[in-house]
Amino acid sequence: MCCPLARDMRRISGAYYMKRCTQKSHKIDVATFYGYTHVWAASPLRAALQLTIIMSSGSAPTLAVTFIRHGESTDNLRSVWAGWKDAPLSNHGMNQAKAVGQSLSGTRFAAVYASPLKRALWTGQAVQEAQPDPKPPLEVSPLLREQHFGVAEGHPWQWGETPGLTLEDHFAQGLYPVLHERGQKFPEGESLDDLFARAKQAIDELVMPHVWSAAREGKKGVHIAMASHGLCISELVPALLLKDESGIHPGDKYRGLQNTAWTRVTVNVKGTKEGEPLEFSDSDPPKLEVRVTDVNRHEHLADIKRQKGGIGRAGYDPKQKDIRAFFGGAKVQAEDEEGRSESNARDEADVVIE
Repeated sequence: MCCPLARDMRRISGAYYMKRCTQKSHKIDVATFYGYTHVWAASPLRAALQLTIIMSSGSAPTLAVTFIRHGESTDNLRSVWAGWKDAPLSNHGMNQAKAVGQSLSGTRFAAVYASPLKRALWTGQAVQEAQPDPKPPLEVSPLLREQHFGVAEGHPWQWGETPGLTLEDHFAQGLYPVLHERGQKFPEGESLDDLFARAKQAIDELVMPHVWSAAREGKKGVHIAMASHGLCISELVPALLLKDESGIHPGDKYRGLQNTAWTRVTVNVKGTKEGEPLEFSDSDPPKLEVRVTDVNRHEHLADIKRQKGGIGRAGYDPKQKDIRAFFGGAKVQAEDEEGRSESNARDEADVVIE
């Protein structure tokens, strides 16, 4: 660690303050979102140490959901379609999972949800294991799986279509190009529209029960975590944002998670106060305020270094740097940026979806 850590919880003027770093030389940045003030300290030895303050100037939301992308998998290091194909975490990916678990250990989760696919399940387990006792329950849900690529699973992908061939011709020849329309899909697979329908079901079945039970019990500041996949999370976030009273779909701007990076969404039931149960019927629920407070947070990766001689480097073609952006979201800014795998299983920002 870059300095001795002061781990204490104090109640100061109505605010809970978790202090994690006292070194005076650190640069401190503060950003406030809907009652939560996130502070992180940067130093040459540790790029970011997150501190969290729930300020008395704002009320905590009813529920916060932290969506966590899985750590690097062995298929993230290959140029193949990897949706339901159940590749495990690489050794480096496991180190990433442990790092995100430790970075979130100060956030008390009421529950941790995970996709049953190994790369997300092991990441979810790492988050659960880093929680203080009593640890939150871990629930596995197939609704949190990655997009299913059908017959393309495990096969090499290509960036563009071959001139003169229809999509059906491509499939018949075992060629699987990147698809650019939300309704398109590989045979026996899911389209992005199918994935969004599954994401909405996941929100309804896994997230909303926490919102309504907290409101009925007069609770605020309930927090859950979801370990899933880049494309799935890019549909889960809009599905939850649609619960806002505005009902506006935000588009695809929340694509972009690096391996084990996390995005947080808060849900506030309007008219609720801490300690005051709210009565309402299932047919006439109260209105909601849904906000994104954090996107692609990955400070925990600052000290994670890939071991020399590890898997993933051999066979990488630097000419493919423009097509390695499909599964996780953000455009690549650096060749060796931590949390970016050297394959299409990194992000989809460079893919135009119509």
